[in-house]
Amino acid sequence: MSDMARTPTTHDPFNAVAEPKRRQVLEALREQEMSVNELVELLGWNQPSVSKHLGVLKQVGLVEERRVGRQRLYRVNAESLKPIFEWVSPFEKIWSERFDRLDVVLEKMKKEK
Repeated sequence: MSDMARTPTTHDPFNAVAEPKRRQVLEALREQEMSVNELVELLGWNQPSVSKHLGVLKQVGLVEERRVGRQRLYRVNAESLKPIFEWVSPFEKIWSERFDRLDVVLEKMKKEK
C-alpha cells in the first residue's frame, strides 16, 4: 500500500467529477449559466448542498462564477474538462470496435434464421 496521500477532491478535477451529484451539477450547467437558486429548483436539493458542490467544482476550475448585480451565475468551464475528455477519448475507439463486431454477429444470426 502506498504512503502517498490521496489528492484532495478540491485539487483534482477527476476526483471532483467522481461524485455523482457534482456530475449532475455540471450536466445542469451544460446548456446555460444558472444561479444557486435555479440549481436548487432544478435539482431539488437544499441550498447548502448545491453551494457545497458548486464550491468544489469552482475550486478545481470546472465551474466559473460571474456576478450580475448581487446575483452570482455559474457556468461550466469547458476548457477545464478537456483533460478528462482527452483521457476518456481513447476508450471510445474500443467501444466502437466492440459494437461493430456485435453488429457483424447480429447480421450473421439474422441470415442464419
